[in-house]
Amino acid sequence: MPWNPSADSRQSGPGWADGRGWSGRRPRGTIWFPVVLSVLLQLPGVLIAAHTAAADPLTLAAVLVAFAASFLLLLARAYPGPVLVAIAVLCTPAIALTMGPPLAAVPLAFAVVGAVVRSARVWAWWTVAGVAVVGPLGAYLLVGRPEAVIRPLVIALVLTLLVGVGEAIRGRRERYREVSRQVAARRESAAEAERLRIARELHDVLAHSLSQISVQAGVGLHLFESRPDKARESLEAIKSVSSQALEEVRGVLGFLRAEGYPAARAPEPDLARVPVLVETYRRAGLDVRYDDALTSAPSAASQLALYRIVQESLTNIGRHAQARTVVIRLGEDGGEYVLTVADDGRGLPEGETDGKGMIGMRERAELLGGRFETRATEGGGLTVEARLPLRKAEDA
Repeated sequence: MPWNPSADSRQSGPGWADGRGWSGRRPRGTIWFPVVLSVLLQLPGVLIAAHTAAADPLTLAAVLVAFAASFLLLLARAYPGPVLVAIAVLCTPAIALTMGPPLAAVPLAFAVVGAVVRSARVWAWWTVAGVAVVGPLGAYLLVGRPEAVIRPLVIALVLTLLVGVGEAIRGRRERYREVSRQVAARRESAAEAERLRIARELHDVLAHSLSQISVQAGVGLHLFESRPDKARESLEAIKSVSSQALEEVRGVLGFLRAEGYPAARAPEPDLARVPVLVETYRRAGLDVRYDDALTSAPSAASQLALYRIVQESLTNIGRHAQARTVVIRLGEDGGEYVLTVADDGRGLPEGETDGKGMIGMRERAELLGGRFETRATEGGGLTVEARLPLRKAEDA
């Protein structure tokens, strides 16, 4: 089975998963480590073979070839399978002819482990099998003694054990790769959730504020000549809404400031600010009634979600509903906080799907384990209802 280096490199994750350390870079010189070690370990064998070269030139040639095969390990990262086969072919004669420690097998050992680690496992198994079969036969033919077959067989057994070592290293790298993927996935998920949260907050703040500014500006222009006092009230409302919006935007984006330069963050809106929100729409000419029947204080997350749903509902009513009366009710029912916002406007046009505002309100309710739905108001208009699990402030 041919090995695809590009495919293997794509599978490698960051950090230790691809042998580069958590910094993402391989330590300098690691590609030369097996080469240098193989050369140093084979030097005694080369010197011994050179000393006896006159009596046994064939052994010297085989030892020198095995010595030169060490430098093929420089190509092992790119072509682990072919390099393993080439080193096996070059080292087997030296393994069969030399006596004493099998130093000529050192580059072959490095090549076997490297091939398994780099997913060239089929190449490794077939090479070990070839050494086990061809090695003893070649040793018998070259040396002419039956006991010569023992050495290649022992080498083949050791190479089989090294295949297991390579599998262990490969398994360890795979575990690191999986950990790296999971960490990256969690970071990406957290970043996406934070991005959606910021987008939702900014949408609610800006949509409400700009809608209010537009309504108040229209009222001010309409009454500028006939009732300057009312026009002045509209300008004051614009100033108040814009200042509040600026504070909320700073609160949402405050943590994005560079480390070491913390921004002052305004408290997140809660239900105590709903009457102020209602009053701004009353000034714009909308008849808004607010009935707060809560018997306990919700958690901060629940208060923020309920406030934003009221805010977005009023924004939609002011922009699209053409309503004159709005009734906001907040209470508790069956272990849930229940918020309803009903208007007498034109309701949702037939066939119209939920816009981003409706989607944002539904997401806020569902993130807290609640429900969100819309229905037609009796007598015309639209009713928005949100139900959140009962979570008191002291339990949050």
